[in-house]
Amino acid sequence: MAMDESEHERLGMNRPIARRSFIGGVAAGGAGLGALSPLARASEPLPAGSARPAPAPDASTYPPVRSGLRGQYPGSFESAHAVRDGDLGADLSADMAARDIGEHYDLVVVGGGISGLSSAWFYRKALGRDMRILVLDNHDDFGGHAKRNEFHHEGRTILAFGGTMNIESPFPYSYTAKALLAELGIEPRTWEHYRREDTYKGLSGGVFFDKESFGRDAVAPGYGALAWEDFFARAPIRADIRAELTRLYTAKTDYLPHLDPLAKAEALKRISLQDFLLGPAAMKREALPFFAGMGFRNNKRVDTCPAYEVAHLPIFDGMEIAGQIRMHCDEFHFPDGNASIARLLVNRLVPGALPGVHDQESIVTARADYSQLDRPGAPTRLRLGSTAVHVAHIGTVTAATEKAVRVVYMKDGQAASVTAANVVLACFNNIIPHLVPELPDAQKAALGEASKVPMQYTNVLVRNWEPWRKLGVRSLMVPNGYHTRVGLDYPMAIGGYASATRPDQPAIVTMIRNPNQPGLPRKEQHRAGRHDMLATPFETSELEVRRQLQRMLGSAGFDAAQDILAVTVNRWPHGYAYTYDTLADPDVPEAERPHVVGRRPFGRIAIANADAGAAAYTNVAIDQAERAIGEVLVSRGLT
Repeated sequence: MAMDESEHERLGMNRPIARRSFIGGVAAGGAGLGALSPLARASEPLPAGSARPAPAPDASTYPPVRSGLRGQYPGSFESAHAVRDGDLGADLSADMAARDIGEHYDLVVVGGGISGLSSAWFYRKALGRDMRILVLDNHDDFGGHAKRNEFHHEGRTILAFGGTMNIESPFPYSYTAKALLAELGIEPRTWEHYRREDTYKGLSGGVFFDKESFGRDAVAPGYGALAWEDFFARAPIRADIRAELTRLYTAKTDYLPHLDPLAKAEALKRISLQDFLLGPAAMKREALPFFAGMGFRNNKRVDTCPAYEVAHLPIFDGMEIAGQIRMHCDEFHFPDGNASIARLLVNRLVPGALPGVHDQESIVTARADYSQLDRPGAPTRLRLGSTAVHVAHIGTVTAATEKAVRVVYMKDGQAASVTAANVVLACFNNIIPHLVPELPDAQKAALGEASKVPMQYTNVLVRNWEPWRKLGVRSLMVPNGYHTRVGLDYPMAIGGYASATRPDQPAIVTMIRNPNQPGLPRKEQHRAGRHDMLATPFETSELEVRRQLQRMLGSAGFDAAQDILAVTVNRWPHGYAYTYDTLADPDVPEAERPHVVGRRPFGRIAIANADAGAAAYTNVAIDQAERAIGEVLVSRGLT
């Protein structure tokens, strides 16, 4: 949508806010990050129990406070794309030895996300603290998708998650994953102690109905809290659509009466939610926009999500369906999401990087010293801004030698190489065939099979959350919106940190976007979303943020020009691990699944990432790291 000058001014696109971007370590445009906008004037004191932090850190040396376009930002992925496109291959294979910087390690890990850091942890546990380990990561910060966003405003530190947000899973954590969390000082069962749900007392979830799809812009509170008849009575939609949605949510109809519960389950696995609604449920197509913006597990949409996966929705209450076994899993949320897990791992691996940290409370407000991450002579080193571009055995794959593998990486525009006894590739599966061209063709094909889920977490620091209180909502589902889920951050207090406790205090609004192209097969939707995301500049994202918040909250007094203090867009075009589904993927034995074939060890090279477990969860990343280190030890004859 084009923007005229009057809209530009009305929404505040010309206002100085924290939107600084860092490209290749150099600041580019925008306002400073220390005190945020000169327009921001918070008159309220800190919430009770909050510690007053030290002055805001310098964004040039402290990545978490960098704003603007984050995640996979410009400057972090170009070398990887050059490898993918064959632009670096000939140069790298011509004279790798000449690029050797003289460093040798027992283990090199490619990827500094939770799986990569866990790999370093498990290796050191197995073989001792003196093992020489190098972790390479292409970003300017560690943690991978577990990204910390840190805002400083009027003496307060305000935290947000820029990716992986929770310790949670549809299945219980393994012994390995639970043990690692315990060793890091994390006790998931204490989550209730830190939650401050009374902060949003009286607020519920809601739905934003847009005028393009439903006739006018309006927020309807009470989604899931009110009786469905009452909720839809509040919705600003045509009477016939209201009646249709009310019927679906309240009728308790068996839409497949001729099938027994097991046969119902099998039938629902082979039909999309959209086809179920328009077919057996006989829903009018005019009501479909209500479901269009719903995102289901792993970014499946109404046209790609098997109906069986959402059989818990009220639409299916009248059907007896053979269901999956539901198992309890602990849940825990840090203010910066699972970035705190990554930070606790770094704290154990690199002494001095986070002084004074020992558990889940002390990590929250700790400030990492990035100068300690890559100290010469340290047993474990973490080298940021370093993109691996070529990984190859020295000599034969089976050679029993200490210098078994050479790893070439790009840093500051220059190629360098190190050697290692073993390598763990804890990066994305899709890039591995390009990094290791000597892999068997069948394994390369398996690694390239999945299409990662594009995800975008946009964090907006707002002057206050009074408009949300007036509307009676804490979160909104936004069918057909640029961001389809928008809400206030988790209310909590932990380790001297406290989120806003009153509506007149600054707060984080998190906006989630999963770009796709409905009508295409699921994997193609992911690819289309990825291309869209990579082609979208920060200015467009900021404009859409302002437009959307103004439309949703304007009736309650929100002014985008005055009330937005900072915008950070965490862009993950190569986002979360692909999970299989019963519509798009063939039903084959587990051993023949692409993720299993793709993760096979290759000589002294092993693979660890969530892709290797075909599930986008932190515990899967940890489990795959432990498996990969077991393969590393076998390859060296150490088990």
